[in-house]
Formats: sequence, C-alpha cells, structure tokens
Amino acid sequence: MSTTDRPSTSSPVTSHRYTAELAAEIEARWQERWADDGTFDAPNPVGDLAGETAVSESTYYLMDMFPYPSGAGLHVGHPLGYIATDVVGRHQRMKGRNVLHTLGYDAFGLPAELHAIQTGEHPRANTLANIANMRRQLRRLGLAHDSRRSFATIDPDFVRWTQWIFLQIFDSWYDEEAGRARPISELREKLGTDDPAVIDPHRLAYVSESPVNWCPALGTVLSNEEVTAEGRSERGNFPVFQRNLRQWQMRITAYADRLVDDLERVDWPEPVKLMQRNWIGRSHGAEVDFDVPAVENATIRVFTTRPDTLFGATYMVLAPEHELVDAILTDEWPDGTDPRWTAGAASPSEAVAAYRHAAARKTDVERQENKDKTGVFTGAFAVNPVNGERVPVFVADYVLVGYGTGAIMAVPAHDERDFEFATAFGLPTPRVVTGGDDLPWTGDGVATASANDEVSLDGLGVAEAKSRIITWLEEKGRGTGTTTYRLRDWLFSRQRYWGEPFPIVFDEDGHPHAVPDHLLPVELPDVPDYSPRTFEPDDVTSEPEPPLGRAHDWLDVELDLGDGPRRYRRDTNTMPNWAGSSWYQLRYLDPHNADALVDPANEAYWMGPTDAKSTGGVDLYVGGVEHAVLHLLYARFWHKVLFDLGHVSSEEPFHRLFNQGYIQAYAFTDARGTYVPADAVVEHVADDGTTTYTYEGSPVSRESGKMGKSLKNVVTPDEMYDEFGADTFRVYEMSMGPLDQSRPWETRAVVGSQRFLQRVWRLVVDEESGDVKVDDVEPDRDTLRVLHRTIDGVSADMDALRFNTAIAKLIELTNHLTKASVTSRSALEPLVLMLAPFAPHVAEELWSLLGHDTSLTRAAFPQADPALLVADTVTCVVQVQGKVRAKLDVSPDVTDDELTALALAEENVQRSIDGREVRKVIVRAPKLVNVVV
Repeated sequence: MSTTDRPSTSSPVTSHRYTAELAAEIEARWQERWADDGTFDAPNPVGDLAGETAVSESTYYLMDMFPYPSGAGLHVGHPLGYIATDVVGRHQRMKGRNVLHTLGYDAFGLPAELHAIQTGEHPRANTLANIANMRRQLRRLGLAHDSRRSFATIDPDFVRWTQWIFLQIFDSWYDEEAGRARPISELREKLGTDDPAVIDPHRLAYVSESPVNWCPALGTVLSNEEVTAEGRSERGNFPVFQRNLRQWQMRITAYADRLVDDLERVDWPEPVKLMQRNWIGRSHGAEVDFDVPAVENATIRVFTTRPDTLFGATYMVLAPEHELVDAILTDEWPDGTDPRWTAGAASPSEAVAAYRHAAARKTDVERQENKDKTGVFTGAFAVNPVNGERVPVFVADYVLVGYGTGAIMAVPAHDERDFEFATAFGLPTPRVVTGGDDLPWTGDGVATASANDEVSLDGLGVAEAKSRIITWLEEKGRGTGTTTYRLRDWLFSRQRYWGEPFPIVFDEDGHPHAVPDHLLPVELPDVPDYSPRTFEPDDVTSEPEPPLGRAHDWLDVELDLGDGPRRYRRDTNTMPNWAGSSWYQLRYLDPHNADALVDPANEAYWMGPTDAKSTGGVDLYVGGVEHAVLHLLYARFWHKVLFDLGHVSSEEPFHRLFNQGYIQAYAFTDARGTYVPADAVVEHVADDGTTTYTYEGSPVSRESGKMGKSLKNVVTPDEMYDEFGADTFRVYEMSMGPLDQSRPWETRAVVGSQRFLQRVWRLVVDEESGDVKVDDVEPDRDTLRVLHRTIDGVSADMDALRFNTAIAKLIELTNHLTKASVTSRSALEPLVLMLAPFAPHVAEELWSLLGHDTSLTRAAFPQADPALLVADTVTCVVQVQGKVRAKLDVSPDVTDDELTALALAEENVQRSIDGREVRKVIVRAPKLVNVVV
C-alpha cells in the first residue's frame, strides 16, 4: 500500500551510511563466511558429526515445525517463527550452550501430486525446485542453521527409516499389564502360536475394514479435514460417501491414557493441552445393558458418563451402521406409532434403509454439528434396567458407530442433543437432576425422581449418585463402571502416489508380511499416470484404484521371507503425509547414520531426560497452533512406541512448545467486492484524522486477514531484503508485538526498524569517513546504570521470548547513547552483543570494526552488574501531620536516624512545625518520614 506522505528510503546518502545496499553487501559477506567456517555446526558426542574435542555438557535443541515447500514461495508471514527460533538459538549460544538448530522439509504432500497430475512432471522434480527456492529465501535471512543436518522426507535415506519405524510398530503389540509396547515375537511365545489370524489382530499397525470418506469423483479417500460441512470434497465440491474399505490402522488408542496423563509432564500452552485432552476424549462412566425382549438374546449396550441420570432415559438411539439395527427391526409399525417417527415409510425396514442411504452421504462432522435432528423408529422397544419402563429404539445419525458403543440412552431433560431430538419427535423429558429453570439442564445438581425398590439416588450429588448406581448395576449384572475414549485408531492409508510406500507384502491369503530391513527403502516406481482412477460423482459402489495399482512390475514381487521364494503383492496405498513429521526430530540428531535411526549416545545427549525435563525431548518447539492436535498427537504416539521398544531414552518428543501468532495483512476490495492490489492502494488522511483508501482513483474498502495471492496482498521477504535488508526485516518482525499474538503487516512501518539500526551504526562508524569512532574512556555513572538496567531487562525478556520488549529496551539504550554522545567501548560493545540475536549481520560487522577477529556467535552475552541496578538515590517524602512538606534525595541505604535528622533539618519542615513540640517521628526508610507534632 502506498501513502501520500510515506518516508523515502532512497534519498542520497554518503558512501558509509547504513543503507539497504550496504546491508545487502554486509549480509552476503557474513552469510558466506558463516557457511565457509561452519559457524553454526553443532557437534555430536559420537558419529560423523562428532567434534575434535569433548562436547559441552550444556545443550539446547530447538526446532521449527516442519515446513512444506510451497511452489508459491514464502511471504513475510512465513519467516516469523524461523526468525524467532534463530533469535533463541543465537542467544543460547552466547550463553555457552551447544545449540542444535536446523531445518528440513516435509516434502510428500498433495500439492506436488496435483501439480504432477496437471503437468505430467514427476512430483519429485517440482518438490526439489520448491525446496531450492525456499532455501534461497531463508538463507538471505541469515538463519543460524546447521546445514549438515538438513534433509527432506522424500530423501531415500529418510524414507528408509520411516519405513523401518513402521515395521517396528507393525512388529509390536501393546501389553496392557506391562503398560507398554513389546515385540510381536514375545506375543507369539506367550500364546504359543504364530497363526496370523491370532497374532495380526494384536499388532500396533494392522489392516482392517474401516469407515472412510470416499470421494468417487476424485478417486480417493479424504480425511475429515478435507470434507466440508455439507459432506462434499473441499477440492472440487464433489459428493463424499461413508464406505467401509480395507485400510491400514495405527493402534494409537492403546496409548490414550499415557497421551493424556503425560501432558502434565510437558511445558506446553494450556489451550493446546486442552485440545489434545478433548480430542482423546477420555470419559469415566458406565456401560449399561438394555434388553430388547422381542428379540432373543438382543441386548443394547450403551456407554454413559452420567449413569446417575438413568431414571430419565426415555428412548434409545443406535447409529445407522450399528450391527443390531437389522436384528431388532420389526416387520410393521407397532400400533399407535407416532407418524413423526416413521418418515412416511410403510415399514421400519423401508424407513431405516432410506435413512441409512441419506446418512452415508454425510461426514461425521456434519452429523454431529447438524442442529436439525433426524431419525426413524426401528419398531423395537428396549427395557430401562433401573425402572423396567419400555423405551423406543431409534436410528439417528447424530450417534456415531465409532464412538463409545455406537448406541446411547437418551436423557432429554439433561442433554442438549437428546432434548432437540425429543422435542422434534414428541418424546417425554422428565427431570431427574435439580437445577436451572429451563430444560435441558446440563449442569450439576441433586438427583430427584431416581429411585426403585432397591436403590435410591434422590438427594445425592452427581459423584455420589454415579458411584451408587454403578455399584447397583454391577451387583445386578446390568452394567459396569468403565472408561471410554473419543480417540479412534489412526487411519494410515492414502490412495495416492506421492507418499512413502508401505514396506509390506501380502501373501496369497491376504496376510501382511514385513519386507526385510536389507530391502529398505521400498521406493516408488515410475507410473504412466499420477492420478487415481476417478468415477461418476454419485457412484457409491465404486472401489479405489490408486496409481500404484498400475505399476504391475513393481506390484507383484518374488521374495524369500524364510520359507523359500514365493510370490507376494505390494500394497497399492501409500502412507499419509503425517508419517515423516512424526519422527523427524530424531533424524536431525544423526542424519547420516546408516546403521541406526539415531545413535543412542546422540539421542541421549540432545533429548535425554534431565532434572529440568523429566520426559526428555526437544528443548523448544515452535510452530502454529493449527498443528495442536493431529501432528503433535501422532508424533507423541510414534515416539512413545520407540521409547517402549528401547530405541530412545526420551518419553516425549517435545518438552516445551510455543505457538507463535500470525502476521496478517490488509486487503482491499472495490465496489464489486473484487480484491485489488494492496500495494497500489493510496491512503488519504483528512484534516479531522479520518482515513480513506483509493485504487486508481476509486474508493476501496479495507479488511484485515490472512496474506495470500487471491487477496492480492502478498509481500515477499525478497522485497524486504531489497528495500531494507534482512536485518531490518528481522528486527521489524520481532518488534511487531508479542510473539504469541497475531499482528497486521505494514510495510511503511519497516523503516522505523531501519532507522534504529542506522542509529546503532552511527554510534560506531563515522558516516563521512567510515572511521570507527570508539574510545576506551569509561562512561559516566548515569550511562553505566542505563546500560546495565538494559542488560538485565533484555536478558529477562530473551528468556521469556518477549522479543518486542527486548528490542524496545535496546532502542531506549541507543537513544541514550546517541543523546549523550557516548563513544565508550565498554558501552557500545554490550549494545552490539545484545543486538546480535536480532540483527546478526550488522552486529558481526560492527564487532569486527571494533577490533575483534572472531565471530561474536559464541561471545558471552552481557551480564548485568547488580551494583548498577540499584539507584544511587531515592526520593523520600517528608510529611508533617500527614501533609507533604518536603521531598529529599537520599541514599537507598540511609538509616532511620540519618533520615530523621535530614527531615527535621529541612527548611519547609521547620516552618511547618513552627516551634511546636515534636511528639513522634515515624520513619519508613528510605521512602517516608512522617512528623507528628
């Protein structure tokens, strides 16, 4: 966006002024030197990255969330987190720690595959080009990365170990008694069999028929996040159907309790912990059995977190997919059936069939969020075990087969969804918990109308009522106390080409077998077409045919897995793009190790548990909150499996998590609502302060939101490098506001950061001659106090990631030094060192000009002198009869007697006493004296 009074950054300057041109020359030179010298290389204790001397005992491992190399390149919002972690890493090095900081690329993904489908170009070629562009853009930022450790998830060595981890999970089972994963060989020994039909269902990675989101028009299964609330594909807006397909699953549910409980042991934002707890959805309650008398041996088991409300259950609901639906359907409607329950169908079977067809077109999200409750009566009744009353059984899509038991007892007086359904279908809503004036009441209260001849809950609070009814249910054999989870096993198959192939082959009976380690990695074959086979949008009976299904020479393979050469068939699915990001933190530690995922000594050195982090893990992990659930949950699961199997010493992958905010941008729309180029919009400020905007002379409206090409408001880092320099860009982004909050981008404000760096430059360099104007004269005491208060404040801010306030303090110090014309080395060198994490290139240049031959990368961060943090004098208020009569500048260490004498000798105090007797002197040294006469 332009403005009528925007300051110029290209006015004529002297040859030694810190301009964008000089900044670019300085930055390129120092980046080259850092690369040549391996300045940011972090030595390992063992292996090819080990140093020549013993490694430091003090380590700091920090990470950025895995970036995906987009073809569009970076905009100015993307580097925010990268700059922040670079600031942290540089500061930690100056505190004497061995810092591991690098960056790899999460390179498998749908965008590259779509590009391949559209252009015919292999996704690897496009992906590598995108990585090269991103590396170029990030290099210009001057990030202090150990480039030796960088990789992409598509690298064959990385794919090999991703597949190896999958096989570790495949060859494991979860021992509930031991509370950990164990090798599958131990299960074979325990059960005394190697029959796949017995062993395979226990594996942590297994194949099963699973309900998925099948989109025929795209020819692929979609994740819930890729399906709109209307039950259509986010890409193309095609119909999506619920289908049962044979898919790989990860038994993450076995780790549900540990995934919840260990959140208490990591330093994560509480909102993220809450999101993970909610996603896992651990619920304590009871499973209760409702008999269906008309059908032999038919019992509907439900799970409820509120068994204390059983007396208020007036109907039941089964998910449309529930296995009992067909068994309990009646041939005709019972006499007196409410017409609202039949959906106009002639029989229950006809109504349920139509309803199931409609439900199959909805996603789980749509089914749960739908406020208009729908359903049909099965014609069957169940018996409430606590009062013997018959309750009608419905089929409704707001109940999901994958959650709990796929059936619920409905207590409409105390559940919002049940109440909405009961209202729509004319069902009774008796209150069984006191509280609130209106129904539904979902809060706590006292049980009422909840008694039979054997048990009474009336008058009990929720906890006591739950305990008593569970005891009664267990005594009667009608239920049991239990815990359930919202978390489902992780669907791990994708019908796509651009992903890691499964290191599995299937025998003629369909049983899976691990590919031997020496044959890893299993690499993707070349295929004639990267797109899966597509079908008519409404072809609900179609079956997936992934691109790998056409690679016949690759698909069918002969292997000797121990019982002679046999023919096997590979899996035509690939792993989801979550796979690589579920373990990459480990490969950074030992990226070239051909013999192990990571050498145990290197893993223990960087990630092992310590007193400060009992679970071990990465010291600081920075990224957006959008990954609060899935990525973090999956990474924790994989890491815990590896811990159980003895491959790592750390129990958690990430000890401390920080979610940075986002850089937003203004976008502008014309009268038609069409976005116009933001950089061509002119701002007008009227005399009364009113601001308006125009584009090509016509008024436009401003809105704030994300930055993107479609909004025509993208600003790239390359533009900032060229106009201001990378250091100015870094300082501006870190000074915009608290790191964890979002903030709007404003290009015209960047010049303020440039002017700050120019003032720092002028403190050291004479702009006319280029001479260094620094001396060894000690600064005065006032300057020393300002300096050391700044050091103390900046140090605290750096540790707390308050980078914006740290920069504000550096600006205040710079202004003081400028105003006082300070040229003292002992004042300017600490300023340069404190500036270095934020503006490393200009800081290195100034450090060199100050006479230092080596990089300041590992120079000690300044330490504040405690003696200079204490004020030389404080102001003491002197009161007479409670009224202020004088103010004294005194030493902070002044004694009560000294302060009394000073106060009584003060002229205004003597005038106020006016010869009267001083009855009492109250002293609160050094701030207050109160004279009572």
